[in-house]
Amino acid sequence: MTAISRADERWPELPWEKWKDTAATLHMWTQIVGKTRMALSPFENHWWHVTLYVSARGLTTGAIPLGGQAFDIEFDFLNHRLLIRTSASDERSLALRPQSVASFYSEFLKTLESLGIHVKFSGTPAEVSDPIPFSKDEQHAAYDPEYANRFWRILLNCAAIFRRFRSGFYGKCSPVHFFWGSFDMAVTRFSGRRAPDRPGADALTREAYSHEVISAGFWPGNGGFNAPAFYAYAAPEPAGLDRALIRPSAAFYSQNMKEFLLRYDDVRAVESPEENVLAFLESTYEAAATLGKWDRSALERSS
Repeated sequence: MTAISRADERWPELPWEKWKDTAATLHMWTQIVGKTRMALSPFENHWWHVTLYVSARGLTTGAIPLGGQAFDIEFDFLNHRLLIRTSASDERSLALRPQSVASFYSEFLKTLESLGIHVKFSGTPAEVSDPIPFSKDEQHAAYDPEYANRFWRILLNCAAIFRRFRSGFYGKCSPVHFFWGSFDMAVTRFSGRRAPDRPGADALTREAYSHEVISAGFWPGNGGFNAPAFYAYAAPEPAGLDRALIRPSAAFYSQNMKEFLLRYDDVRAVESPEENVLAFLESTYEAAATLGKWDRSALERSS
């Protein structure tokens, strides 16, 4: 475990090469927990019923209905436990430690059964290349508590900024939530108009992009460029968006990714990281909404 200085506590370093193995394991663990929520929750538009949320200690499912009662599951990245709590006051706790996905999966399901929680879901990971069934995954088994904690503390900061950004919009807007399939935090604004059909798109993509969106979020290193970064994009993308002027100066449009990017390390380097990220969120939205001819006067707060 690597010690960190107090100056780095709010925006700690998160070098992908040092934490990618832990991230890959957490990605699978969060999928297992997320699939539990998905299996037991009623469907919500754009898959909002499957996500996790940042909590004061880690990542949580929020309350999941259970036959007139409820339970929740929380990754506690302070004490490094997985907590499963019911509205009947029952509670179980599993240690977050270096162990294979297969071991975690088995232990997790047995613990649910001990609480009388019976769930069935696909045992194969989603949205990853070359998926290994959870029950057979001995490959992903890393857990560095220091980097898991750093990851959560960054998400905690991001969630606060994203909620501040979200508050300026009157139109339909997603919660600030964590997608375990793609392993990123996101917040999405909607114009209110249907989007063009996507020929050949799978069911997940068709539902996610059934309406025009401008979305922003944070990749903790797995977003395709091997470094943590903030991102923003519009779907469908209006003509000329790739040439739009955005803030801060370190942000740029990636022709490969088809989205705007702001590297996390560039945010850490400035005096006011929060204002830097907020400028990125606001300027990319303004560019996309203007070029996309959104009815901004009806959708945005005036103050």
